[in-house]
Amino acid sequence: MALARARRDRTFNYWPGFVDALSTMLLVIIFLLSVFMMAQFFLSRAATGKDAALQKLNAQIQELTQLLALERAGKSESEGNVAALQATLDATEKEKAKLQGEAESSSTALSSANGRASGAAQELDTEKQISARALAQVDILNQQLLALRRQLAAIEDALAVSENRDKESQAKIADLGSRLNVALAQKVQELSRYRSDFFGRLREILGNRPDIRVVGDRFVFQSEVLFSSAQATLNPEGKTELDKIASAISDLEREIPPEIPWILRIDGHTDKHPIQSTQFPTNWELSAGRAIAVVQYLVSKGVSPQRLVAAGFGQYQPLEPGDDDESLRKNRRIEMKLTER
Repeated sequence: MALARARRDRTFNYWPGFVDALSTMLLVIIFLLSVFMMAQFFLSRAATGKDAALQKLNAQIQELTQLLALERAGKSESEGNVAALQATLDATEKEKAKLQGEAESSSTALSSANGRASGAAQELDTEKQISARALAQVDILNQQLLALRRQLAAIEDALAVSENRDKESQAKIADLGSRLNVALAQKVQELSRYRSDFFGRLREILGNRPDIRVVGDRFVFQSEVLFSSAQATLNPEGKTELDKIASAISDLEREIPPEIPWILRIDGHTDKHPIQSTQFPTNWELSAGRAIAVVQYLVSKGVSPQRLVAAGFGQYQPLEPGDDDESLRKNRRIEMKLTER
């Protein structure tokens, strides 16, 4: 019977460790998606700014086109006026020739015709000058329109380059995410293997004690093993047990490759009864003080402080929900968890 019970105690529940690994992978994936969404957001803002510049240029082109149409209409009108004046001039010259033939009989009529011809010629010169200025303005507008078209082509080229870079960036992000997922899966698998070996070694060292047990992926010590009631000073029995654990942790440090970022987290927990002590005003201070005491003792036994973390949870993470003495005793505990940093 004792042999069968020992075998049952040595069985290890891998499920919580697997859940922790999946949770870590999910957080990394969410982080990568957040980076991807931020990159998309900034690229969208850049594209929106370029679209606004393009719309502004299109508006300027439309305005210049309208001005060009107005100038062309004015030119057509001026040309019509010039043609009309030319016709008037021709008619006047004919009338002048006719009047010159009748010069002997009507000198007054000839003088009047000469005056009208001179005025028509002046009007024709004026219209020609207006038409020349209009043509010059049309040439200027054509040059401006050509420059704007060149700018529009340059902006379109820049947008195409930006889109290509965006596609390349998305491909690189996807490849990086795949590589990161593979690397994380490998590190989690390696750490899970070392965690299993470490817990198995602790079971062999500490033996089958009812006050030291495995709960999920944590090694749990009842507080009475290490501390007196309402105290955070290690008792002699607790130091003896921690000496064994310190040796196992030192062996683990030598075995785990340095590129695996692992830590041993020491968590302090209390029951729900309020503490009445000047040294520890609340259960939070008591749980944190006990976790720190364990960490300091392990460091004094040669464990690297870079591999240890102390955390106090007070009464807020109970194992048992009941108020009976047994439930309260199980909730007063020190937990050790081998996890990634």
